[in-house]
Amino acid sequence: MKKPAQRTARELKLERQQTTMADEEQFESTSSGASATYPKQCSALRKNEFVVIKGRPTKIVEMSTSKTGKHGHAKVHIVALDVFSGKKFEDICPSTHNMEVPVVTRNEYTVLSAEDGFLSLMDEQGACREDLKVPDKGSDLGKEIDTKLEAGEPFMVTVLKAMGEECVIATKQDRGDK
Repeated sequence: MKKPAQRTARELKLERQQTTMADEEQFESTSSGASATYPKQCSALRKNEFVVIKGRPTKIVEMSTSKTGKHGHAKVHIVALDVFSGKKFEDICPSTHNMEVPVVTRNEYTVLSAEDGFLSLMDEQGACREDLKVPDKGSDLGKEIDTKLEAGEPFMVTVLKAMGEECVIATKQDRGDK
């Protein structure tokens, strides 16, 4: 092979063509490929639905649509609350544009105990998990969970999951064996 300075332009072009994409790029593997969000047209959103505002999963509490202006787009004004912190978010979006909607799931677990600030939970199939924190003791939910645990009362918690975050959002009486 010739030294780089002695190669002709044609030889350099051929060498570049022989390099494949696989030689240049490496791809990292991911999990299942399921997305935490999906797009939805702004005008199709409704009150009590979920939407991502400023990177946070929120629930719409108020919506209003303005009339089409001289630039041709009706605007949708959305007021929503963060599903985990309760913080208020607002956004204005043209009605024809897409917004991200988080995939939100609710699961119910039977509470077994609480140790070191974490709940010990069991789902309907009998699988246990101990990775969810007890809600803050200053909150009504945290006080309710503590009271029920101290009383030895059987109860369940509802866990909300969205965009990789999970949080206990409610308690309810354990329905026991059917």
